[in-house]
Amino acid sequence: EVQLQASGGGLVQAGGSLRLSCAASGFTFADFTLGWFRQPPGKDREGVSCISSSEGTTYYADSMKGRFTISSDTAKNTVYLQMFNLKPEDTAVYYCAAWYESPAGTCRPVMASYWGQGTLVTVSS
Repeated sequence: EVQLQASGGGLVQAGGSLRLSCAASGFTFADFTLGWFRQPPGKDREGVSCISSSEGTTYYADSMKGRFTISSDTAKNTVYLQMFNLKPEDTAVYYCAAWYESPAGTCRPVMASYWGQGTLVTVSS
């Protein structure tokens, strides 16, 4: 059974940092593209950052470049999203997702085969 367990959300002040983790099980981690998506209140889900271990590629949405860093640990089957300089507009439920081997640039919700439960990030001004 595929499972994606996201954690690390919380309340942080603007300018602060958080690290999200997503522990994966039930599939061959290195064969999948892993991604972080978010859904702000009242808005559609959007791609944040994705990583393809097999292709060694990463993708960041424009508004996250330079502030967020995605990484993965294949030994722990875990993907991380380190977020710096958080802004109130980063407030959202963050989800991790996985789909079979694709370039990291395919970082769109429609690509995902598996979803984890969300973790709420709230950034106060």
